[in-house]
Amino acid sequence: MSEWERVFLRNVILPPHCQRRRTRQPGSTAFRCILKYLEGAALTQGAEYQLRLSLFDATYHHFFGRTWRSSRRAARAAPLRPARAAFNETVYFHTSLNHPGIAAVVEVVATARKGDGGSRHLSCGFGLIPLFGSGSEATDPAAEDRALKLYHGTPRALLHPRFQDPVEKNKYLTVMEKSHLQYALKTHQPLEMIFHLLPENLLVSGLQTIPGLLPAHGDASDCLQKPRLMKPVTCYLERLSVRLYPSLEEFEEELLDLLNSDRLLQANAAPDGDGVAVRERRLHVGVHNGLRFVQAPQVAVLVPEAEVVRGGCPGVPGSGARGAGQALVLRSRIHLSEMVPHPAFGVCFQLEYVFCSSGRAGGKALPGSAHGETADIRSVRWAIWSPVLGAGEAEVVLPLRGGACRGPCQTLVYRTPTSGRSSRQGKHVESGTVQFYVSTDSEEHLVTAAEILRKDKDESEKPPTPSLSPQAPLRMAASPRGPGLSAPAWGRGQPPARRGRGSWQEGGITHLEADLGSPDPEPCAGDQLRALPFAPLQVPIAAMGLQAGSSRTLLSRASLARLHAAGFPEILDHNQEPVEISEPVDPASFSPRLEEADPLQGNEIILQFLAFGRDAQDGVEGTWPRTIFLTFQFYRFPPVTTPRLQLVSTDGGLAAVPAQLLVRMNKDGTLGTGPPGLQLKYMVDPTFLRPGEQRWFVRYLAEHSLQIDVWDGDSLLLVGSAAVKLEPLLRQGRAAVRTHHELEVATTEYEPDVTVMGREALRHGALRPLGVRVAVRGRLHLCLANIGHPCEETPGQPPSLLPSRSRVLPAPDGAGSIPAGSWISLNAAVGGRVSRARRLVEVDGELAAALCGRRPEARLAPPAVPGEATAARRRKLRRMALVRQREDAGGGRMPQLSGWQEQRARHLRDLQIIDAYRERVKGESISRMLSQAITATHTVHAVLGTAEFFEFALKNPYGVQHTVTIEVDHPELSVILDPREWRHFKELTKSVTPVEEEMFHLRDDLRPQVYLRPKETVRIPFKYQTFSADPAVVVAQGPAGLGAGADAANRSLGKSGAGRTKHIQVSFQVSGGKPIALLRVKVEPQPHVVDQTFRFYHPELTFLKKTIRLPPWHTLPGAPVGMPGGEPEMFVRCSDPDIICETKNMGPGEPQDIFLKVAGGPSPQIKKFFVAIYTDAWLAAPVQIWQFYLHSLQRLDVSCTAGQLSRLSLLLRGTPAPRRVQAFTSHPQELEVDPDGTFLLPANGIQDLYLGVRPRRAGSRFIYLNLVDVESHQLVSSWLLCLSCRQPLISKAFEISLPAGGGRGCNKRITYTNPYPSPRLYFLCTNRPDLLQFKEDSFEVAGGEVYTIGLRFAPSQGAGEEEILIHINDHEDKNEETFCVKVVYQ
Repeated sequence: MSEWERVFLRNVILPPHCQRRRTRQPGSTAFRCILKYLEGAALTQGAEYQLRLSLFDATYHHFFGRTWRSSRRAARAAPLRPARAAFNETVYFHTSLNHPGIAAVVEVVATARKGDGGSRHLSCGFGLIPLFGSGSEATDPAAEDRALKLYHGTPRALLHPRFQDPVEKNKYLTVMEKSHLQYALKTHQPLEMIFHLLPENLLVSGLQTIPGLLPAHGDASDCLQKPRLMKPVTCYLERLSVRLYPSLEEFEEELLDLLNSDRLLQANAAPDGDGVAVRERRLHVGVHNGLRFVQAPQVAVLVPEAEVVRGGCPGVPGSGARGAGQALVLRSRIHLSEMVPHPAFGVCFQLEYVFCSSGRAGGKALPGSAHGETADIRSVRWAIWSPVLGAGEAEVVLPLRGGACRGPCQTLVYRTPTSGRSSRQGKHVESGTVQFYVSTDSEEHLVTAAEILRKDKDESEKPPTPSLSPQAPLRMAASPRGPGLSAPAWGRGQPPARRGRGSWQEGGITHLEADLGSPDPEPCAGDQLRALPFAPLQVPIAAMGLQAGSSRTLLSRASLARLHAAGFPEILDHNQEPVEISEPVDPASFSPRLEEADPLQGNEIILQFLAFGRDAQDGVEGTWPRTIFLTFQFYRFPPVTTPRLQLVSTDGGLAAVPAQLLVRMNKDGTLGTGPPGLQLKYMVDPTFLRPGEQRWFVRYLAEHSLQIDVWDGDSLLLVGSAAVKLEPLLRQGRAAVRTHHELEVATTEYEPDVTVMGREALRHGALRPLGVRVAVRGRLHLCLANIGHPCEETPGQPPSLLPSRSRVLPAPDGAGSIPAGSWISLNAAVGGRVSRARRLVEVDGELAAALCGRRPEARLAPPAVPGEATAARRRKLRRMALVRQREDAGGGRMPQLSGWQEQRARHLRDLQIIDAYRERVKGESISRMLSQAITATHTVHAVLGTAEFFEFALKNPYGVQHTVTIEVDHPELSVILDPREWRHFKELTKSVTPVEEEMFHLRDDLRPQVYLRPKETVRIPFKYQTFSADPAVVVAQGPAGLGAGADAANRSLGKSGAGRTKHIQVSFQVSGGKPIALLRVKVEPQPHVVDQTFRFYHPELTFLKKTIRLPPWHTLPGAPVGMPGGEPEMFVRCSDPDIICETKNMGPGEPQDIFLKVAGGPSPQIKKFFVAIYTDAWLAAPVQIWQFYLHSLQRLDVSCTAGQLSRLSLLLRGTPAPRRVQAFTSHPQELEVDPDGTFLLPANGIQDLYLGVRPRRAGSRFIYLNLVDVESHQLVSSWLLCLSCRQPLISKAFEISLPAGGGRGCNKRITYTNPYPSPRLYFLCTNRPDLLQFKEDSFEVAGGEVYTIGLRFAPSQGAGEEEILIHINDHEDKNEETFCVKVVYQ
């Protein structure tokens, strides 16, 4: 018996009364009932008692649900107290029958020993717990404990005809004096999250195992108090078929005869010639956890296999593949997203037939019968499949069940064949079989297994930790044909053998005459499965990054002269002298002292992009772009997207490689009149850098590379990426440096599927990434320059020191604080403070606005209103001033006074206003000044992933000891509680303050507390660390600002790109919530450095799962040198909390991998996030920060043959406005589009885009297709074509030898015979058009004639072997024959 069957048979429940089922409410109420102890004079000392709980409907005198039983407890007596049996057990349930007549019945059962050693159960009394009040609402749970009075007898008394509701009116029930049950009943909202796992009206204990729930957390044993769901696994059922015994035709014929006979018997009529016909065959598929269906089962329509074969449905094998006989097949796959890796979870199949009456038409349904007759639905078979986690995918065969056996669908099922008929066949298929293929879309796989439980006490006691592998993976051998073929089916009308403790009388219900199965077993500690060691299933790709371009250019002096003659802007130093191109400094000669001692501390970094040329080795897979634009990020400046640059050819080539100048374009698409090239400047001086950051900037230039992405300006496709070392920008004491670079622009393609390779000892730069194809597309010419500028020292500014993250903040002192807005410091250098008072009108803008509003002649702009003055207050003051003006101008006033009297009256009124205003704000001002007196401010310049450490000197100002509670209002700022972490940050920052062990005490709300003696001062360590990146995580595909000018780009370069400043308040409070000190942390976010960029293209609305192999730790820039203990463990953190990013140490000497799981958005969006890599466990500072772009594209799967044209179409949906669009592809030689030019996409319309795919090589690969608005250069739609290309059948093979190293090539001829009797037109194509050209691309030959094909082989630059395919296609571009020519270049 499987685990699902055991759970299912133990938890069969009685349904409510039929009248209740008709009027059931949609909502359900969850309850938690705690049965504490039983006390009374009727209890016998030493006797064992048990509590049994059931649900009862007093209106219809009906018990329903399932009786719950507690463990047996002995009664104990104590002095001055009657005997008591303590239970302290918790029962959970939920019900939708919210009626005052619904109650819970508690029965007290005593266990008595018999003379033969057995035992019997005696009912000692019972009580009723009302669940709902008179208003159909849950009973008021205000009372914590309640005493339940008990009645003599058994609960059978409630079934007596004279029983009345309420109980108090029944004179037949006698109360047990001095006896009661102490209990507590409450509603339990956390139970609502598992309503899909727990059936209604089922009473369960928190100690029981509920399939689909994780074990209780920590030391708690109640898993239902705060339930936690297990992670679901998505699986797919494909190629599903159902076979019925002995055949589908005989089975349905017998079933129709029996139904027709039953129809005539019920109508008491003679045969009338009518019959019953099959209208539809349905299959219900759902996930069942042994207690209930997790979701409503899916309904699929099955069709006979013969109809599918005649219809030519793809993907369904014919009868020959399935064996002789007929079957019912499903033409689609079933998606089950609610499957959970638990042994009690199973997939339930229910085969259902829909019948209708048929006329005298030979057993076939009449055309109008489907509408005129009522359909009759019958269940004929069902099956259950219990998968568990294992390794691999499998094909499963299950036996179907039928007859009088209990099933999960709660319906009557058609009987199974008689034993005489089934003797010829195996008993496991006597009722039929269901066959399907199961697969998953994640790293988990589902197969069948016989044994599933494994005890591991140590693992079950540990708290769950996030892991890539599921909670209970099993690696054991299992039959792929399912459990039904190896175990006999017991469902032939006979109930299964009951297995339980004791006899049936012990497990029965004393007051219910119903068979509800065996009692619940005790909770088993071995239900927790052991997790196997982590092993990623994805093939890791090596994170080698781009190889930085050489610091030396390959251009000759003549090419350099021709390049400079194009008229690029001259680069001048601070003396306005031109800077000559020089060779970069040898890395071994780099000296940090020269950079520190340089008097020119200002650095003007100039990036000058000159030209872009096609690489000589680049194939013809992609067309050369007409315009390009560049994207990159330098240091911690904002990311830059350049304007579109047009490629303009020069008169001559550059070093035998043609290069095209970069010329800026106007908004109308014409060429700009300015000089060619694009020049961008960065000013890095002490006004931009933070104190002490100069040394970090020099380190950045010495160790990092600048990654540049080159994009096609028309198609918005990525041309490739390049990297250049920034070390040549180090001036080393020189006034200016300028170097020329020629960078390889390479594109990276990740293969869809690759074979898992063995262990690779990855050396830095030695191996290519696994499953990655890198191709050089072109060469980018640029100049790097660094112009030194003198910087004026700010008076009073300290010299730049080595930055230290540690800063001890002194406690605020009231004598040294300056109340804001009241004084102005005149001389801060002298020992005393000299200040002058200011008028209230100058200080408070609100008062100034009120006074100015009273003078119509003076309408001067008032001072700025402080931030605490709200708009509502200002509006009221203006309204009051307007009312007073109208009163002054109104009639009935005193006669006009003279000038000086009117001025005096106005001054008196102003003084009254000032006095009233001072009285109103006096309390607020005093409170604000007192808070400022105890407030200290600290500024933190936060960088992504870097921890900013500082200490705050907290002083107890009182003469008595206090326990101070520290409250922080932001999660990114925290108190360092671990002394090891505190000591680690002190070592990093070279702090000399002491570290105190066990300094803090955590309260129940996890707020730290520290004990302070009178007048004592302690240092509180704080750490600020943020992992949140820019707020715009999801952006439109293609960098923004393609049409923006260079001025906007240059304006963004001068800014640091800092985000919005935020303020964090830290309060140090003593008892009563009184603060003794306040700390105001001002956080100024700073852009971070990006060390490496990854781009992944993935289908939209799916999960991207990638495993990236980390390079050896000592090769990472910034890694510690000479670390003791060998290789350190690496840690990763992601900027997006919704992305799974983790790594694990696989042991000494083993490489480390980063696993990523990212949810993609809709096309054509991009998700941008960052991953920080650390080598210390406290995550102080990352050694590298990686930037990831996930391009979400619409997926289109294409199955094709190499060299043969496959046609398909895409449906384009118009946007709200009409657009002029054009389709671009990454491989135009293999993918043709129609229309191939610019066309109009109507607003909100639909238009077809026809595609023709002719791949040149076999295998799996990706092709990108963009639909671009040619006017605004915006991306409208984007597709990812996933090609699965087969190799054609090769009919002939040839081999020739050619000389390598150039030459004129070679001409050859081959013959082809037309096998058809009629003339045919043929077309020729090849997979290597760069090595082979045809004399004629097409030819026509008569029937049976021979034609000679002329070939010309191009010379090769290097020696080796090449296999060239020649495809001969017919007039429809279908492949007729394929020849293979093996060319050996010697």
